[in-house]
Amino acid sequence: MFDTLSDRLSAAFKNLRGKGKLTDADIDATAREIRIALLEADVALPVVKDFIAAVKERASGADVRGGLNPAQQVIKIVNEELVTILGGETRELRMAKRPPTVIMLAGLQGAGKTTLAGKLAKWLKETKHQTPMLVAADLQRPNAVTQLQVVGERAGVPVFAPEPGNGVGDPVDVARQAMAEAKTKQYSVVIVDTAGRLGVDEELMKQAADIRDAVTPDEILFVVDAMIGQDAVTTAQAFLDGVGFDGVVLSKLDGDARGGAALSIAQVTGRQVMFASNGEKLEDFDVFHPDRMASRILGMGDVMSLIEQAEKSFDAEEAAKTAAKLQKKGGKEFTLDDFLAQMQSVRKMGPLTKIFGMLPGAAQFKDQLENFDEREIDRIEAVIHSMTPAERNDPNIINGSRRLRIANGSGTEVATVSGLVERFFEARKMMSAMASGKGMPGMPGMPGAGAGGRKAKQQAKKSKPKRGSGNPAKRANQGSSEPAAPAAGQLPPAFGGGGTGGDFELPDDLKKMLGGN
Repeated sequence: MFDTLSDRLSAAFKNLRGKGKLTDADIDATAREIRIALLEADVALPVVKDFIAAVKERASGADVRGGLNPAQQVIKIVNEELVTILGGETRELRMAKRPPTVIMLAGLQGAGKTTLAGKLAKWLKETKHQTPMLVAADLQRPNAVTQLQVVGERAGVPVFAPEPGNGVGDPVDVARQAMAEAKTKQYSVVIVDTAGRLGVDEELMKQAADIRDAVTPDEILFVVDAMIGQDAVTTAQAFLDGVGFDGVVLSKLDGDARGGAALSIAQVTGRQVMFASNGEKLEDFDVFHPDRMASRILGMGDVMSLIEQAEKSFDAEEAAKTAAKLQKKGGKEFTLDDFLAQMQSVRKMGPLTKIFGMLPGAAQFKDQLENFDEREIDRIEAVIHSMTPAERNDPNIINGSRRLRIANGSGTEVATVSGLVERFFEARKMMSAMASGKGMPGMPGMPGAGAGGRKAKQQAKKSKPKRGSGNPAKRANQGSSEPAAPAAGQLPPAFGGGGTGGDFELPDDLKKMLGGN
């Protein structure tokens, strides 16, 4: 959703590189580019004005300090201001001192309230260890009750639906009955799914207000479609005035809209975005962290979310066993069975394009990520499953006839089998080096980079610079060709810092996987 905004902001920062001090002209030009980027992203005009004013005030006269060059200084300022307009700190749900905690969902029809009710219930059940109950109080939209029952069944959560819906029943009475039901059966959380309209009207507001008064919710969450742009702010303000709400949930963040709603709604309404829904599966639901979202927008990745997803998907004990195998005998105990298990664990984290997108610097590989075929992982699994236990344990025994048999069994080509075996040996070598603390082979700027081992050391000795001339002028000219060491606090060239080194590059095997040359 934020790809276009990220590209425009990155372009705005490029002109600042190499400058020792920010002039007023530099600040004005950069602010103009940022303003255009935000307006094109559909961010509300009042929010843009406040944002630009804050950035210009803080950037004015900013010298290189703390090891940051002007471009990095401005990025730091923009990042902090983005965090501010996105709501500042992450806000948790308020839980009632005496159960049940009542959460009421409000919003327009089509915003995704019913699906979100199931996602929220599943998240509360699995993450917060609560016992939620869904309440079908949307009795107007055709089959809304049935949809909630299906969603509740998929989430493993009970649904209270005494009325069939489709225009039959009183939603306020259903809400009252639900409270009695929750207390009787001791549910700790009640999530009330309310009706919406195609637009804001008096009848919608009255019904939502009556349900609110009937259940006295601990949290009213306004669900907004992140793809509707400026209208999201207008609708949010109307609900805030008519019913009131405590927090915002952004749905459909996986869409291709420009994302202005996410950047505007918290600032305009004074209510924080609390959750984000970014897909159709019940697992596609996250707590909204303003600092992480700002980091994603600026192309700096979201390492914390990546770590959290990895902790959910990977078994700590199995990971420790795998690490031990990689550290012994140069990783030769790491088999294709282990490789398959690791790959399946990674898949549990979500699509690989999404995982790689959380890595810092992934924006420059955006085209490769978009063109990556997720079915390639299925083909790899098919090839490995077509091998015998002995072949998976020791791929060195896979000769020509075995490769032909494996290719026929997996419905692939012999070249595919050969390529997988070669990539496995390369990946095992890389992971073994990392597990042994030698760095990542082929990753510029990191220990173990380049040719690696004895050969790399020999090359380093050969390329050792000659002793400088005794003439100060000649010595200065000789030194100008050498790359300068990064300043204190500055990143080395390989990671986007100052200096004359090359840009960050992915390892060759990862480039091949993503379809690069």
